[in-house]
Amino acid sequence: MRILVVFLVFLTFGCSIAPNKSSKINGVSFVAARDVADSSHVAPVVKINANYAAIMPFGFIKNLEHPEIIHNTDRQWFGETRAGAKQYISELRKVSIKVMIKPQIWVWKGEFTGEIKMAIEADWKALETSYSSFILEYADLAEKVNAEIFCIGTELELFVKHRPEYWFQLIKNIKSVYKGKLTYAANWNEFAKTPFWDQLDYIGIDAYFPLSDKKTPTYEDCLEGWKSHKPIIEKLSKQLDRPILFTEYGYRSVDYSAKQPWVSDYTMRDVNLEAQVNTTTALLDTFWHEDWFAGGFIWKWFIKHNEVGGHEDPMFTPQNKPVEAVLSKKYAAYN
Repeated sequence: MRILVVFLVFLTFGCSIAPNKSSKINGVSFVAARDVADSSHVAPVVKINANYAAIMPFGFIKNLEHPEIIHNTDRQWFGETRAGAKQYISELRKVSIKVMIKPQIWVWKGEFTGEIKMAIEADWKALETSYSSFILEYADLAEKVNAEIFCIGTELELFVKHRPEYWFQLIKNIKSVYKGKLTYAANWNEFAKTPFWDQLDYIGIDAYFPLSDKKTPTYEDCLEGWKSHKPIIEKLSKQLDRPILFTEYGYRSVDYSAKQPWVSDYTMRDVNLEAQVNTTTALLDTFWHEDWFAGGFIWKWFIKHNEVGGHEDPMFTPQNKPVEAVLSKKYAAYN
């Protein structure tokens, strides 16, 4: 009997101290498309053990000094509109995928949104009015569909820098509409200067940090590269008592993928699947075990899984590439 009691005590104690990996936001950036989504489009998301998807409706600006944002029109692709975002969310909910709604701006010719800056006060006011219309449209949708997270903006460094009072008021206006968790997607070189993190629930970072200048960086090279960035990220998280969320992360399957990971230049065509595996594995191993790290959304995931990516593709998507298995394994461990 004594042996049995000792065994039961050991079993109970052993269970209580067994290491438990906390769940993370294991996300994909679910790309807006022309088409309605169906079960065949969301099944691959489940297959890689993702539990979140970022839904990304779009607004459009003519140039970096233009104040009017065109959004939710019949000239856009279905997935870029409110109706499309709602339909995508409905389909994802059927397989228990949670969502972050992340409205984004596209500047004509693909100019960088972080450089949007008005020349005169009247245009700043017009931009603020237009942006509020755009973002509150989707804050309302987020509340109506019970979205778990709402992202109030993506890579808008100069807009934030020059109009901070507007952003603090915008956050108050969003909170009057939407009651869930909030974040902002700051660019990797912007997040330390963003002034309103204490008003949000997550410190959101588009994590395209440079790690290595090598043509094919090794896993160890990438781990070493993170040593200059990770302490800064962790320090901010602990100072503000806010978890870090990688609102975007990922690497292209090309040579020099860790040198300037933000570059999407189509002239870079030399496929390097090993580089994508090494960079992605190092990022996942560097952050996913940390208790101050909430998770992230890989960039990017197209709805027609069988028609994208593959071993000849030099772009960001992990679909139908070796890195997809890496992602699936890590997500399974923290689901």
